[in-house]
Amino acid sequence: MTATRRLTEAEWRIVEEEAARRPLAPRPTEGARERVNRRWQEVLQETRVAQTGVQILFGFLLSLAFTVRFHELGGFDRGLYVVTVVTVVLAASSTAALIAPVSLHRCLCGLRLKEEVVLAAGRLMVCGMVLLALTVGCTLLLLLDVVLGGALAAGIVVGAVMLWFALCWYATPYRLRRRALSRARDAGPR
Repeated sequence: MTATRRLTEAEWRIVEEEAARRPLAPRPTEGARERVNRRWQEVLQETRVAQTGVQILFGFLLSLAFTVRFHELGGFDRGLYVVTVVTVVLAASSTAALIAPVSLHRCLCGLRLKEEVVLAAGRLMVCGMVLLALTVGCTLLLLLDVVLGGALAAGIVVGAVMLWFALCWYATPYRLRRRALSRARDAGPR
């Protein structure tokens, strides 16, 4: 059995610098059909990951109003739950958007529209993820307001979490995409 060790921060920097200097390896030739099939498999895998989280969150939100403690909430918290009911609608909408690629595929299977289905599914996934982020933010606001006992503290924490969502889900991929497009543009046609 081989022992492995974790790389130090300095070693990671060296690895990253070497990778940045290395030219992008050409991808093996992939036909249009193989590319569409690969992209479809990627969409399905992403959908599986997102669906689980949104379905658990949706179930939690639906059950919240039926708890004993719910009737003890004050005016602000009940108002916040009304906003969270909107969040339940957001969660339901997120569920619909994240499950839609499966329905698209099933309804259009065999019509040779896979490329169109993949594009539509990608857009629906992005829409579903935005709705999911909003759902998580509103749910956190309700929970943290009850736990922390103050809307200001809850708002600050939720604001930080939503910023983190934006950085992880949108800013980082956008930055990486711009960098890859810039590298491809600098490399020019081969």
